[in-house]
Amino acid sequence: MTRAEVHAFIDALATRNPAPETELSFADPFTLLVAVVLSAQATDVSVNRATETLFQVAPTPKAMIALGVDGVASHIRSIGLWQTKAKNVVQLARDLEDKHGGQVPPDRESLEALPGVGRKTANVVLNVAFGEATMAVDTHIFRIGNRTGLAPGMTPREVEDGLLKRISPARLRDSHHWLILHGRYVCKARRPECWRCVAAAPCRYRDKTPSPQPELQAT
Repeated sequence: MTRAEVHAFIDALATRNPAPETELSFADPFTLLVAVVLSAQATDVSVNRATETLFQVAPTPKAMIALGVDGVASHIRSIGLWQTKAKNVVQLARDLEDKHGGQVPPDRESLEALPGVGRKTANVVLNVAFGEATMAVDTHIFRIGNRTGLAPGMTPREVEDGLLKRISPARLRDSHHWLILHGRYVCKARRPECWRCVAAAPCRYRDKTPSPQPELQAT
């Protein structure tokens, strides 16, 4: 895409959803961090269902440590990789208490040093909790970056770097949410719903899917 097409694409998403937000349920930076760690290879809906009870009994690092691995696991068995995630959540709570005074650190290096936290998770926390203009490239954004021509890349980092260069700084923070939601509900993996895409005009995807034709009624 040209720079003008990138701007047109993002502007179209902005017009449809002026105030995008994460669909994960959280109350503060700690519960956000835990929710994002749990969301790896799991849907936001399943994570929200699990954290509804988890955060009632363990809304702070100290409470999460007291709950323990087995206690955390009892709340998150419905989501993927729950055994590893339970261990990571308790250990990151310990690290927050031991190294950061029980607070979620607002810098990438410290976040990525926590168990279960990689670049994507750190980007989400920095974006949502601390207001930074980061781009967390999940499967949806990776797909959109390549499919539409918005920011082609062989790896998530290449797509991230491309988006950071091409999207205007004023739009970056919200673009993280616009692209995730667009990939989740419109530009889907198996069959993108191009007929209802507000950004179809600047999109470079060649095989745009037509609107489903209504079945003809038998006479």
